[in-house]
Amino acid sequence: MKITVVGLGYVGTVAAAALAGAGHDVLGIDIDRSRTDMLGAGCVPMYEPGLEERIEAALRAGTLRFLHRDDVAEDPASSAGQALGDVALIATGTPPTHGGGADLHQVRAAVGWVKSTRPRELTVVMKSTVPHGTGTGRELLESELRGTSIRYASNPEFLREGRAVDDWEKPDRIVIGVEPDDTRSVDTVKRMYAGIDAPCMVTDITSAEMIKYASNAFLATRISFINEIASLCDTVGASIDERLLPLHALRQRFGGAIEGLRVGILGLAFKPGTDDVRDAPSLDLIRALVDEGAEVQAFDPEAMKSARPNLPSSVQLVEGVEEAANRTQALVLLTEWDSIVQSDWRVVARCMIPPRLVFDGRNALDPAEMNRLGFEYVGVGRGPVRGGIQDGSSPWSVMQGLVV
Repeated sequence: MKITVVGLGYVGTVAAAALAGAGHDVLGIDIDRSRTDMLGAGCVPMYEPGLEERIEAALRAGTLRFLHRDDVAEDPASSAGQALGDVALIATGTPPTHGGGADLHQVRAAVGWVKSTRPRELTVVMKSTVPHGTGTGRELLESELRGTSIRYASNPEFLREGRAVDDWEKPDRIVIGVEPDDTRSVDTVKRMYAGIDAPCMVTDITSAEMIKYASNAFLATRISFINEIASLCDTVGASIDERLLPLHALRQRFGGAIEGLRVGILGLAFKPGTDDVRDAPSLDLIRALVDEGAEVQAFDPEAMKSARPNLPSSVQLVEGVEEAANRTQALVLLTEWDSIVQSDWRVVARCMIPPRLVFDGRNALDPAEMNRLGFEYVGVGRGPVRGGIQDGSSPWSVMQGLVV
Protein backbone atom coordinates (compact mmCIF):
# COMPACT_ATOMS: atom_id res chain seq x y z
CA MET A 1 0.00 0.00 0.00
CA LYS A 2 0.96 3.61 -0.50
CA ILE A 3 0.48 5.46 2.80
CA THR A 4 0.99 9.09 3.76
CA VAL A 5 1.49 9.88 7.46
CA VAL A 6 0.55 13.48 8.25
CA GLY A 7 2.15 14.68 11.48
CA LEU A 8 5.51 13.35 12.62
CA GLY A 9 5.32 13.63 16.36
CA TYR A 10 5.66 10.60 18.60
CA VAL A 11 2.77 8.58 17.17
CA GLY A 12 3.31 9.60 13.55
CA THR A 13 7.01 8.78 13.57
CA VAL A 14 6.41 5.35 15.09
CA ALA A 15 3.59 4.68 12.61
CA ALA A 16 5.69 5.73 9.61
CA ALA A 17 8.63 3.54 10.66
CA ALA A 18 6.49 0.50 11.46
CA LEU A 19 4.41 0.72 8.27
CA ALA A 20 7.49 1.15 6.11
CA GLY A 21 9.15 -1.75 7.89
CA ALA A 22 6.13 -3.88 7.03
CA GLY A 23 6.74 -3.22 3.33
CA HIS A 24 4.34 -0.36 2.65
CA ASP A 25 5.44 2.66 0.60
CA VAL A 26 5.34 5.43 3.23
CA LEU A 27 5.64 9.20 2.91
CA GLY A 28 5.93 11.16 6.16
CA ILE A 29 4.67 14.75 6.10
CA ASP A 30 5.11 17.55 8.64
CA ILE A 31 5.03 21.36 8.75
CA ASP A 32 8.31 21.45 10.72
CA ARG A 33 11.09 21.42 8.12
CA SER A 34 13.82 20.79 10.68
CA ARG A 35 11.98 17.65 11.76
CA THR A 36 11.51 16.27 8.25
CA ASP A 37 15.14 17.05 7.38
CA MET A 38 16.33 15.30 10.54
CA LEU A 39 14.18 12.22 9.96
CA GLY A 40 15.20 12.12 6.29
CA ALA A 41 18.81 11.88 7.47
CA GLY A 42 17.94 8.95 9.73
CA CYS A 43 18.06 10.97 12.96
CA VAL A 44 15.14 10.56 15.37
CA PRO A 45 14.31 13.54 17.64
CA MET A 46 13.09 11.29 20.47
CA TYR A 47 14.38 8.07 21.98
CA GLU A 48 12.28 4.97 21.54
CA PRO A 49 13.88 1.49 21.53
CA GLY A 50 14.14 0.10 18.00
CA LEU A 51 12.74 3.20 16.29
CA GLU A 52 15.91 4.69 14.85
CA GLU A 53 17.07 1.31 13.53
CA ARG A 54 13.75 0.78 11.75
CA ILE A 55 13.81 4.23 10.19
CA GLU A 56 17.38 3.78 8.96
CA ALA A 57 16.53 0.38 7.47
CA ALA A 58 13.39 1.70 5.73
CA LEU A 59 15.27 4.68 4.31
CA ARG A 60 17.92 2.36 2.89
CA ALA A 61 15.24 0.08 1.46
CA GLY A 62 13.48 3.02 -0.18
CA THR A 63 10.13 2.31 1.51
CA LEU A 64 10.18 5.50 3.59
CA ARG A 65 10.57 9.18 2.68
CA PHE A 66 10.01 12.43 4.57
CA LEU A 67 8.91 15.75 3.09
CA HIS A 68 7.84 19.15 4.32
CA ARG A 69 4.17 19.66 3.52
CA ASP A 70 4.88 22.56 1.14
CA ASP A 71 7.27 20.42 -0.92
CA VAL A 72 4.83 17.63 -1.73
CA ALA A 73 3.46 19.31 -4.86
CA GLU A 74 7.00 19.78 -6.22
CA ASP A 75 8.15 16.25 -5.46
CA PRO A 76 8.63 14.19 -8.65
CA ALA A 77 7.45 11.05 -6.86
CA SER A 78 4.26 12.75 -5.70
CA SER A 79 2.51 13.75 -8.91
CA ALA A 80 -0.94 15.31 -8.83
CA GLY A 81 -3.62 12.82 -7.87
CA GLN A 82 -1.07 10.26 -6.68
CA ALA A 83 0.55 12.12 -3.80
CA LEU A 84 -1.35 10.47 -0.96
CA GLY A 85 -1.92 6.96 -2.25
CA ASP A 86 -4.35 4.58 -0.53
CA VAL A 87 -4.29 6.01 3.01
CA ALA A 88 -3.69 9.38 4.62
CA LEU A 89 -2.99 8.63 8.27
CA ILE A 90 -3.54 11.70 10.48
CA ALA A 91 -1.29 11.81 13.54
CA THR A 92 -1.21 15.49 14.45
CA GLY A 93 -1.41 16.77 17.99
CA THR A 94 -4.62 17.60 19.87
CA PRO A 95 -3.29 19.62 22.83
CA PRO A 96 -5.67 20.56 25.66
CA THR A 97 -7.35 23.94 25.59
CA HIS A 98 -7.55 26.23 28.61
CA GLY A 99 -11.06 24.94 29.18
CA GLY A 100 -9.91 21.33 29.24
CA GLY A 101 -11.15 20.36 25.78
CA ALA A 102 -9.12 19.19 22.80
CA ASP A 103 -7.66 21.74 20.37
CA LEU A 104 -8.51 20.36 16.91
CA HIS A 105 -6.81 23.06 14.85
CA GLN A 106 -3.98 20.78 13.73
CA VAL A 107 -6.38 17.97 12.87
CA ARG A 108 -8.62 20.27 10.84
CA ALA A 109 -5.61 21.71 9.03
CA ALA A 110 -4.34 18.21 8.19
CA VAL A 111 -7.71 17.04 6.89
CA GLY A 112 -8.11 20.26 4.91
CA TRP A 113 -4.68 19.76 3.36
CA VAL A 114 -5.54 16.20 2.36
CA LYS A 115 -8.74 17.44 0.73
CA SER A 116 -6.95 20.29 -1.08
CA THR A 117 -4.46 17.98 -2.77
CA ARG A 118 -7.37 16.65 -4.88
CA PRO A 119 -6.18 13.06 -4.50
CA ARG A 120 -7.67 9.99 -6.03
CA GLU A 121 -10.03 8.02 -3.87
CA LEU A 122 -8.46 7.27 -0.50
CA THR A 123 -9.21 6.66 3.18
CA VAL A 124 -8.35 9.13 5.91
CA VAL A 125 -7.32 7.10 8.96
CA MET A 126 -7.51 9.15 12.14
CA LYS A 127 -4.79 8.27 14.66
CA SER A 128 -4.98 11.56 16.56
CA THR A 129 -6.92 11.41 19.81
CA VAL A 130 -10.12 13.35 19.14
CA PRO A 131 -13.24 13.71 21.31
CA HIS A 132 -16.03 11.24 20.71
CA GLY A 133 -18.40 12.56 18.08
CA THR A 134 -15.69 14.40 16.15
CA GLY A 135 -15.56 12.06 13.17
CA THR A 136 -19.27 12.11 12.42
CA GLY A 137 -20.12 15.58 13.67
CA ARG A 138 -20.01 19.03 12.15
CA GLU A 139 -16.55 19.52 13.67
CA LEU A 140 -14.78 17.44 11.05
CA LEU A 141 -16.32 14.82 8.82
CA GLU A 142 -19.49 16.52 7.61
CA SER A 143 -17.84 19.89 7.03
CA GLU A 144 -14.63 18.68 5.42
CA LEU A 145 -15.14 15.34 3.69
CA ARG A 146 -18.77 14.85 2.70
CA GLY A 147 -19.26 15.13 -1.03
CA THR A 148 -15.70 14.05 -1.78
CA SER A 149 -14.20 10.70 -2.73
CA ILE A 150 -12.46 10.53 0.64
CA ARG A 151 -13.62 7.91 3.15
CA TYR A 152 -12.96 8.18 6.88
CA ALA A 153 -11.97 5.69 9.57
CA SER A 154 -11.09 6.11 13.22
CA ASN A 155 -8.13 3.96 14.28
CA PRO A 156 -7.02 4.99 17.80
CA GLU A 157 -3.52 4.29 19.03
CA PHE A 158 -2.56 2.55 22.27
CA LEU A 159 1.23 3.05 22.30
CA ARG A 160 3.28 3.17 25.49
CA GLU A 161 6.47 5.19 25.66
CA GLY A 162 9.43 2.86 25.77
CA ARG A 163 7.34 0.07 24.22
CA ALA A 164 5.80 1.85 21.23
CA VAL A 165 7.41 -0.21 18.47
CA ASP A 166 6.47 -3.48 20.19
CA ASP A 167 2.98 -2.17 20.88
CA TRP A 168 2.51 -1.39 17.18
CA GLU A 169 3.86 -4.72 16.00
CA LYS A 170 2.19 -6.79 18.75
CA PRO A 171 -0.96 -4.88 19.75
CA ASP A 172 -3.56 -6.17 22.18
CA ARG A 173 -6.27 -5.16 19.70
CA ILE A 174 -6.87 -3.12 16.55
CA VAL A 175 -9.89 -0.83 16.69
CA ILE A 176 -11.47 0.34 13.43
CA GLY A 177 -14.37 2.77 13.51
CA VAL A 178 -16.26 3.41 10.26
CA GLU A 179 -19.62 4.62 9.01
CA PRO A 180 -22.32 1.95 8.63
CA ASP A 181 -21.66 -0.49 5.77
CA ASP A 182 -18.29 1.07 4.90
CA THR A 183 -16.61 -2.27 4.32
CA ARG A 184 -14.07 -0.74 1.93
CA SER A 185 -12.51 1.37 4.70
CA VAL A 186 -12.44 -1.66 7.01
CA ASP A 187 -10.63 -3.69 4.34
CA THR A 188 -8.20 -0.81 3.73
CA VAL A 189 -7.25 -0.48 7.39
CA LYS A 190 -6.90 -4.25 7.76
CA ARG A 191 -4.52 -4.28 4.77
CA MET A 192 -2.51 -1.59 6.52
CA TYR A 193 -2.02 -4.01 9.43
CA ALA A 194 -1.41 -7.09 7.26
CA GLY A 195 0.92 -9.53 8.99
CA ILE A 196 0.02 -8.39 12.50
CA ASP A 197 -1.69 -11.04 14.61
CA ALA A 198 -4.21 -9.26 16.83
CA PRO A 199 -7.98 -9.25 17.33
CA CYS A 200 -9.75 -6.64 15.20
CA MET A 201 -12.70 -4.72 16.64
CA VAL A 202 -14.93 -3.02 14.05
CA THR A 203 -17.24 -0.36 15.49
CA ASP A 204 -18.93 2.84 14.45
CA ILE A 205 -16.74 5.94 14.41
CA THR A 206 -17.96 7.43 17.67
CA SER A 207 -17.51 4.15 19.55
CA ALA A 208 -13.90 3.91 18.34
CA GLU A 209 -13.25 7.44 19.55
CA MET A 210 -14.86 6.60 22.87
CA ILE A 211 -12.72 3.47 23.29
CA LYS A 212 -9.60 5.63 23.17
CA TYR A 213 -11.00 8.08 25.71
CA ALA A 214 -12.10 5.22 27.95
CA SER A 215 -8.57 3.81 27.89
CA ASN A 216 -7.14 7.19 28.80
CA ALA A 217 -9.75 7.60 31.53
CA PHE A 218 -8.77 4.24 33.02
CA LEU A 219 -5.17 5.41 33.35
CA ALA A 220 -6.38 8.65 34.91
CA THR A 221 -8.48 6.63 37.35
CA ARG A 222 -5.40 4.74 38.48
CA ILE A 223 -3.64 8.05 39.13
CA SER A 224 -6.65 9.41 41.01
CA PHE A 225 -6.74 6.25 43.10
CA ILE A 226 -3.13 6.59 44.22
CA ASN A 227 -3.75 10.26 44.99
CA GLU A 228 -6.63 9.23 47.25
CA ILE A 229 -4.36 6.72 48.96
CA ALA A 230 -1.82 9.50 49.44
CA SER A 231 -4.50 11.62 51.12
CA LEU A 232 -5.40 8.69 53.37
CA CYS A 233 -1.76 8.25 54.29
CA ASP A 234 -1.61 11.90 55.30
CA THR A 235 -4.63 11.36 57.53
CA VAL A 236 -3.22 8.31 59.32
CA GLY A 237 0.38 9.49 59.42
CA ALA A 238 1.79 7.18 56.77
CA SER A 239 3.96 8.29 53.85
CA ILE A 240 3.53 7.75 50.13
CA ASP A 241 5.86 10.49 48.86
CA GLU A 242 7.96 8.42 46.40
CA ARG A 243 9.61 11.46 44.80
CA LEU A 244 11.07 12.79 48.12
CA LEU A 245 11.51 9.43 49.92
CA PRO A 246 15.24 9.29 49.00
CA LEU A 247 15.68 12.81 50.39
CA HIS A 248 14.16 11.77 53.73
CA ALA A 249 16.46 8.75 53.75
CA LEU A 250 19.56 10.85 53.12
CA ARG A 251 18.62 13.33 55.82
CA GLN A 252 18.17 10.52 58.33
CA ARG A 253 21.42 8.75 57.44
CA PHE A 254 23.55 11.89 57.44
CA GLY A 255 22.20 13.54 60.56
CA GLY A 256 19.62 15.84 59.06
CA ALA A 257 21.94 18.13 57.12
CA ILE A 258 23.10 17.15 53.64
CA GLU A 259 24.95 20.33 52.73
CA GLY A 260 28.20 19.38 51.00
CA LEU A 261 27.10 15.76 50.53
CA ARG A 262 28.05 14.38 47.13
CA VAL A 263 25.18 12.34 45.68
CA GLY A 264 25.03 10.35 42.46
CA ILE A 265 21.70 9.96 40.64
CA LEU A 266 21.23 6.90 38.44
CA GLY A 267 18.39 7.41 35.99
CA LEU A 268 16.56 10.59 34.97
CA ALA A 269 13.77 9.36 32.67
CA PHE A 270 10.42 8.58 34.29
CA LYS A 271 10.81 4.94 33.20
CA PRO A 272 13.28 2.81 31.21
CA GLY A 273 13.07 2.78 27.44
CA THR A 274 12.36 6.48 26.93
CA ASP A 275 14.09 9.85 27.12
CA ASP A 276 10.92 11.48 28.47
CA VAL A 277 11.46 13.35 31.75
CA ARG A 278 8.02 14.95 32.03
CA ASP A 279 6.85 14.47 35.64
CA ALA A 280 9.94 12.37 36.33
CA PRO A 281 10.66 12.00 40.09
CA SER A 282 14.34 12.66 39.38
CA LEU A 283 13.76 16.35 38.63
CA ASP A 284 12.04 17.15 41.93
CA LEU A 285 14.55 15.14 43.92
CA ILE A 286 17.58 16.75 42.29
CA ARG A 287 16.19 20.25 42.77
CA ALA A 288 15.52 19.49 46.44
CA LEU A 289 19.03 18.09 46.93
CA VAL A 290 20.62 21.15 45.33
CA ASP A 291 18.43 23.49 47.38
CA GLU A 292 19.77 21.83 50.55
CA GLY A 293 23.38 22.21 49.45
CA ALA A 294 24.18 18.74 48.09
CA GLU A 295 26.54 18.26 45.16
CA VAL A 296 24.79 16.19 42.50
CA GLN A 297 26.15 14.24 39.56
CA ALA A 298 23.75 12.24 37.41
CA PHE A 299 23.66 9.68 34.60
CA ASP A 300 20.97 8.34 32.30
CA PRO A 301 21.70 6.37 29.12
CA GLU A 302 19.15 8.33 27.06
CA ALA A 303 17.50 11.19 28.94
CA MET A 304 20.34 13.57 29.82
CA LYS A 305 19.75 15.86 26.84
CA SER A 306 16.05 16.23 27.60
CA ALA A 307 16.72 16.61 31.33
CA ARG A 308 19.42 19.28 31.09
CA PRO A 309 17.11 22.29 30.59
CA ASN A 310 15.10 21.23 33.66
CA LEU A 311 18.02 20.87 36.06
CA PRO A 312 20.02 23.37 38.11
CA SER A 313 23.21 24.45 36.35
CA SER A 314 25.34 23.06 39.18
CA VAL A 315 24.28 19.47 38.42
CA GLN A 316 26.95 17.49 36.58
CA LEU A 317 25.75 15.13 33.89
CA VAL A 318 28.26 12.32 33.42
CA GLU A 319 28.71 9.47 30.96
CA GLY A 320 28.28 6.33 33.02
CA VAL A 321 27.43 4.67 36.34
CA GLU A 322 31.02 4.70 37.55
CA GLU A 323 31.36 8.40 36.77
CA ALA A 324 28.10 9.09 38.62
CA ALA A 325 29.46 7.17 41.63
CA ASN A 326 32.88 8.82 41.60
CA ARG A 327 33.74 10.03 45.14
CA THR A 328 30.10 10.06 46.19
CA GLN A 329 28.91 9.08 49.61
CA ALA A 330 25.47 8.10 48.35
CA LEU A 331 23.83 6.83 45.16
CA VAL A 332 20.12 6.98 44.36
CA LEU A 333 18.75 4.62 41.70
CA LEU A 334 15.60 6.13 40.17
CA THR A 335 15.24 4.45 36.76
CA GLU A 336 15.85 0.71 36.41
CA TRP A 337 17.66 0.72 33.06
CA ASP A 338 19.27 -2.68 32.41
CA SER A 339 22.61 -0.98 31.78
CA ILE A 340 22.44 0.53 35.29
CA VAL A 341 21.09 -2.48 37.19
CA GLN A 342 23.60 -4.81 35.52
CA SER A 343 26.62 -2.61 36.30
CA ASP A 344 29.73 -4.09 37.87
CA TRP A 345 28.87 -3.05 41.39
CA ARG A 346 32.28 -4.15 42.71
CA VAL A 347 33.82 -1.40 40.58
CA VAL A 348 31.09 1.04 41.60
CA ALA A 349 31.88 0.38 45.28
CA ARG A 350 35.53 1.22 44.68
CA CYS A 351 34.51 4.52 43.08
CA MET A 352 32.57 5.64 46.18
CA ILE A 353 33.69 6.77 49.59
CA PRO A 354 32.16 5.63 52.92
CA PRO A 355 29.45 5.03 53.90
CA ARG A 356 28.68 3.96 50.29
CA LEU A 357 24.93 4.31 50.70
CA VAL A 358 22.75 3.03 47.84
CA PHE A 359 19.08 4.00 47.90
CA ASP A 360 17.29 1.68 45.49
CA GLY A 361 14.13 3.57 44.57
CA ARG A 362 13.00 0.81 42.20
CA ASN A 363 13.91 -2.26 44.30
CA ALA A 364 15.87 -3.45 41.29
CA LEU A 365 18.99 -4.66 43.11
CA ASP A 366 19.69 -7.69 45.31
CA PRO A 367 19.88 -6.35 48.90
CA ALA A 368 22.01 -9.20 50.24
CA GLU A 369 24.50 -8.97 47.38
CA MET A 370 24.78 -5.19 47.74
CA ASN A 371 25.49 -5.54 51.44
CA ARG A 372 28.05 -8.27 50.72
CA LEU A 373 29.85 -5.85 48.38
CA GLY A 374 30.13 -3.27 51.15
CA PHE A 375 27.23 -0.97 50.39
CA GLU A 376 24.74 0.34 52.89
CA TYR A 377 21.66 -0.70 50.94
CA VAL A 378 18.19 0.78 51.41
CA GLY A 379 15.19 -0.29 49.35
CA VAL A 380 11.60 0.87 49.37
CA GLY A 381 9.18 -1.00 51.63
CA ARG A 382 11.46 -4.01 51.95
CA GLY A 383 11.81 -6.02 55.12
CA PRO A 384 15.02 -6.46 57.09
CA VAL A 385 18.20 -7.61 55.37
CA ARG A 386 20.07 -9.63 58.00
CA GLY A 387 23.65 -8.56 58.35
CA GLY A 388 23.00 -5.36 56.46
CA ILE A 389 21.70 -1.89 56.98
CA GLN A 390 18.01 -2.91 56.98
CA ASP A 391 17.90 -4.97 60.13
CA GLY A 392 15.79 -4.43 63.16
CA SER A 393 18.43 -2.41 65.06
CA SER A 394 19.14 -0.06 62.18
CA PRO A 395 18.09 3.58 62.21
CA TRP A 396 16.58 2.74 58.83
CA SER A 397 13.91 0.57 60.39
CA VAL A 398 11.46 3.44 60.02
CA MET A 399 11.74 2.97 56.26
CA GLN A 400 10.40 -0.57 56.41
CA GLY A 401 6.87 0.57 57.20
CA LEU A 402 6.57 3.01 54.33
CA VAL A 403 4.04 2.17 51.65
CA VAL A 404 4.66 3.28 48.03
